[in-house]
Amino acid sequence: MNDLNSSVWAVDALGALAHETRLSVFRMLVQAGPEGLIAGAVAQAASVPPSTMSHHLATLERAGLVYSERESRVIRYRADFAGMRRLLAFLMQDCCQGAPEMCADLLGDLTCSAAQPANA
Repeated sequence: MNDLNSSVWAVDALGALAHETRLSVFRMLVQAGPEGLIAGAVAQAASVPPSTMSHHLATLERAGLVYSERESRVIRYRADFAGMRRLLAFLMQDCCQGAPEMCADLLGDLTCSAAQPANA
């Protein structure tokens, strides 16, 4: 993918995350892991009406950060970890100005929480 397409995609992805509810929902789905959550559980956990949550989830899906799958009468949403890695890689690709030691401890700043959200 050329730099222009990558930049346009990154702007869309960052724009989708530039809303408090969508950022919270994305983080919730990341925490839920590969199992994801059903739309109703996401709306309830975020204290957002289901119709409003549908709009937020659709925005995240169009941005390539989440994906959905119909399961009978419900829709399950999952974080798109490949999309998340793509965004992080885009943000970090020019890091360090040729001095990788500047970014060497970046991963050490990340912590993974052992807390699990309620299953849907």
